[in-house]
Amino acid sequence: MGDADQAWLARFLDALRDQRRLSPHTVSAYRRDLDRLLKFCREQDVASWSKLDEHHVRAWISAEHRRGLGGRSLQRALSALRALFRFLLEEGVVTAYPAGDVRAPKTPRKLPHTLDVDQAVRLVEVTGEGPLVGRDRAILELFYSSGLRLAELVSLDLGDLDMADAVVQVVGKGNKSRRVPVGRHAVEALQAWLQHRAALAKPEQTALFVNRRGMRLSPRGVQDRLKHWARRQGIEINVHPHLLRHSFASHMLESSGDLRAVQELLGHADISTTQIYTHLDFQHLARVYDQAHPKARKKE
Repeated sequence: MGDADQAWLARFLDALRDQRRLSPHTVSAYRRDLDRLLKFCREQDVASWSKLDEHHVRAWISAEHRRGLGGRSLQRALSALRALFRFLLEEGVVTAYPAGDVRAPKTPRKLPHTLDVDQAVRLVEVTGEGPLVGRDRAILELFYSSGLRLAELVSLDLGDLDMADAVVQVVGKGNKSRRVPVGRHAVEALQAWLQHRAALAKPEQTALFVNRRGMRLSPRGVQDRLKHWARRQGIEINVHPHLLRHSFASHMLESSGDLRAVQELLGHADISTTQIYTHLDFQHLARVYDQAHPKARKKE
């Protein structure tokens, strides 16, 4: 692989960012995967992208698996490679597609952790005075009310919030926009925060949530505040934004049983991603059965 091949890789990553508007996290992950592929090709004396064939791809995936990568990471690496070769085919750099029949080994899917309803309610009902406490209460309520991703929450602007209809407009993965309902408690917390926000935010600042310096609140800042309030509220597990998203989805599905509605609320492109929460719900039912059914209870 020469400088020209590396240049095509750089052009592909730029296209992901500027044209497809993938998230910086996804572009960074693709960059790491493809940098390792480039290194592998050089070690195997693959002269150019056009010389990479299915045999090389299988050897690369096997090498990455031996290095300790799991099924999901290997699947992402293959997705990065396929996206790269679709780009190269469109640009006329290659004439073949070497990864069509290569599959990553499957890894058993881990069920996400969730808070139970009592823990979730205790976490969001923070008490105290001052604008930052009000901001944090609004963040917690919005996470649990609407199931937002961390990136979706920190990118919210004032104009994305429709208090009259109690909905928020968010931009999710793949630059896809959706409108999500905001619950009554979250609306009340947001109204209280908006009264304080003007005293903190700089006049030109559009962000819904700002830090004490009046700048847009960072993802790390949100994560730190969640950990702070989890400790304060006596919740002795690792609380992070996605845990609240998982809890929202699990509790919604438990209450409604409407998988399609939960898929829409979460912004999942594929319903199979949402179906993992049906397993969580089944586990809950199984525990109830074990505790309650006369034939399931162990004899004293």
